[in-house]
Amino acid sequence: MGSGTAYLPSTAPPAYHLQMLPRLIHYSYTRPGKETINYDHWLVVDDSDLKVLLMERYEGRPIRIDGVTIAERGSAMLWFVFPGVWHDIGRFHLADDTFTGWYTNLCTPLQINQDVWASTDLFLDHWMAADGHQTWLDEDELADAIQTGLLDEATQTLIDGERSRVQTELDRGTWPPPITVELDLQAARGLLKG
Repeated sequence: MGSGTAYLPSTAPPAYHLQMLPRLIHYSYTRPGKETINYDHWLVVDDSDLKVLLMERYEGRPIRIDGVTIAERGSAMLWFVFPGVWHDIGRFHLADDTFTGWYTNLCTPLQINQDVWASTDLFLDHWMAADGHQTWLDEDELADAIQTGLLDEATQTLIDGERSRVQTELDRGTWPPPITVELDLQAARGLLKG
C-alpha cells in the first residue's frame, strides 16, 4: 500500500486469519548507532498491505513533544505497519487512554520471520497532535547521522522521498491515512478479545 492509498478491509477475511489472531509478535527495533530494543505487541489485523499491532502497556520513559506528554508509562499504543513502505504510524495515548495523536515513524520496510519482526529507525519522525498541531521531529539527529556516516547516500534519498510523500499528504489534508483514524484503541481492544 503506497502513501495516500486508503485501506479497505476485506469483507470476508479468510478463516485462517480468524484462527491465528490475535497473536503475540516480537518486534526488534534498531536505531543505527544505538542498541536494538525488543517489544512485544499483539497482532490484531493481518492483511497483506496492513498489519496492526497493539501494545497494551508502554514501559519506557515519558515521551514529550514541545513540553507536552504524548505517551507515558502504562500507555497503550496502536501501530499501523504497511509492508513495503518506509514508515509506520502510531496512535499514542496517555495511561488513562486519552488519545494524544499520530506519530509517523520513518523506518525501513518491515522484515517478517514468522512471529519475529524487525525494522530499522531512520531518525526522522512526524507528530500530529489530536488538536491538529503538527511538526517534523529529530531533523538534527538525522543530520548528525548523515554527517557521521550512519546513513549512506542511497538511504538519505529514500528518507527524502518518504518525507516528501508524507508532506504532500499533509498539505492535501489527507494525512494520517483513514484507517489510522477509524481503527481506534477501543476497536483494537475489541479485536484483541475476539
